[in-house]
Amino acid sequence: MTKIQTQVYAGRVKDRDTLRASSSGGAFTAISDLFLESGDAIATAVHNYQTHTMEFQLILSKKERNAARGSKYMQSKPGKIFQIAEEWLCQNPEKKLLFVGVGCQADGFRRFIETKGLRERVFIVDIICHGSPSPKLWKEYAVSLEKRKGKITYLTFKDKRNGWKTPTAFVRIGEEEVMIGDYVRVFYNNCALRPSCHECPYATAKRKTDMTIGDFWHIEETIPDFYDPNGNSLLLIHTDRGEQLFDSIKDNLDYCLSDTKQCWQKNLEAPTPVSERRHEFWMDYQRGGIDFIMKKYGTTPLRNKIMNKLLRIMGGVHRK
Repeated sequence: MTKIQTQVYAGRVKDRDTLRASSSGGAFTAISDLFLESGDAIATAVHNYQTHTMEFQLILSKKERNAARGSKYMQSKPGKIFQIAEEWLCQNPEKKLLFVGVGCQADGFRRFIETKGLRERVFIVDIICHGSPSPKLWKEYAVSLEKRKGKITYLTFKDKRNGWKTPTAFVRIGEEEVMIGDYVRVFYNNCALRPSCHECPYATAKRKTDMTIGDFWHIEETIPDFYDPNGNSLLLIHTDRGEQLFDSIKDNLDYCLSDTKQCWQKNLEAPTPVSERRHEFWMDYQRGGIDFIMKKYGTTPLRNKIMNKLLRIMGGVHRK
């Protein structure tokens, strides 16, 4: 495995339907198509609607892969995926495997697969991560919704009906779309993230995976001629195998060369800081439960609502 000087690209899939179905620019779909169309396998996380958890699975079809698309604001459970992936590779000696997870998971898998002598048959892609909240919060939140509304059959945190920069988060219950902005606000106020996320060693542009992908935030400012309101991916290439991956998918992308200054974002430089209200948040949770903290921490204050409305009327944008 040869390390190279990190190469940076902005990119998005040429297929517009795929772009609209993706959280950012469709990089995950473009990369995973390469493996699935060759009969190879993917190990990544998929939301389980029965248990309300994100669980790693071995994926062998585009239908399964499509269920894994899209950002999920919760911690995923690797379970036995390391062993399952190893067994699959041993049973299919001519095949390759793609592993996609957040930084800690991807590096853990890299270390594991290297000890098994299988690294040359594995491509590892990690995702830029804001941090993972306690999985218990999402599960209790989903259960509370289902008690009031009915069974959740679909979940998205980044529907693009209003564009990539202003994603819509909702669950589908029957024919109804139920907005889950309160949960998203709790996620981004950093009160619920796991303590280890605030000390994450993978919050850097230099990584030991083959490639890092995520949203190319602020691209409308740094590369305005390339910006697309339907979504833009950031691709960081770290190894010769990552370079091989990119070369294999680039015909399916619109892309341009970039650099680490243009693509700068907080979690490529440092972990998400601890919220000053973290202790208060968990004390409130212990006393009042999931519905109480969603109302207290997940509701936009009236003053902010008025300000947002005024800015929209005046043509401004209020970003938190």
